[in-house]
Amino acid sequence: MSLTFSLAHLMGGIVLLCGFLLLSQRRLAAMITLYQIQACVLAAAAFWQGWAQHELNLYLTGIITLALKGLLLPYGLRQIVLRFNLRRAVESGMGMALSLILGVGLIGIAVLVVLPSTMRAVSLTREDLAIALSVVLLGLLVMVSRRSALAQIIGFLSTENGLVLAAIGMPGMPFVAEFSVALLVLLAFLVVGVFLLRIREHFDTLDVTGIEAIERRGR
Repeated sequence: MSLTFSLAHLMGGIVLLCGFLLLSQRRLAAMITLYQIQACVLAAAAFWQGWAQHELNLYLTGIITLALKGLLLPYGLRQIVLRFNLRRAVESGMGMALSLILGVGLIGIAVLVVLPSTMRAVSLTREDLAIALSVVLLGLLVMVSRRSALAQIIGFLSTENGLVLAAIGMPGMPFVAEFSVALLVLLAFLVVGVFLLRIREHFDTLDVTGIEAIERRGR
C-alpha cells in the first residue's frame, strides 16, 4: 500500500509541478511542452490508479488521456503556433514573481480547504483532491494572468487536467463522466481553433489586450 501511495503522490506532484511551471513560462512552445508532460503523467496516474483500484475504466481513461491530451491536443496547439507564427514571448498581465507568489498561495488555500473538509475520506483520496484542486486553481491563474488567447487555452486545458486527476483519485467515478469530459474538451478545442483563426483574420493578433484596444477605437 505504501508503494501505491508513494507513486500516486509522485505522479500527482509532477502534474502539480507542471501546472506551477506554466506560470513561469513566456514562450508558447514551452507551455505546450509542459502541458504535454502534464497530460502524459496524468495518463500514467490513471493507469496506476486502475491497477491499484482494480478498475478497467481507469485504464480506458488513461488511454483516452494519452491519445487525446498527450498527443492530439499538443500537436494541434503546435500547428496553431506554426500557422499563426506565434514565436514571440507571451505577454503577462502581472509580473512573473507575483504570478509565482500567487501560485504558491493558491496551493496553500487548496490544502487548507480540502484536507480539513475530508477528514473521514481515505488518505490517498484526500491528498489527491488537494493536489487536483491546486492544479485547477493554477490553471485558472494562467488564464487570468496571460494576455495571449492561446496561452489562456493552455491554462484551461491544465485546469481540466486537474478535474481528471480528481476523478481518477476517487474510487467509483463513472467512466462515462470522464469520457464525456474528454469529449467536451476535444469539441471545445476544435471550436476554439476556428475562433482563433477568425480572430487572426480580422485583428491580425491573438493578444487579448490588442483586440480590446482595437475594439475601443472602433467605438
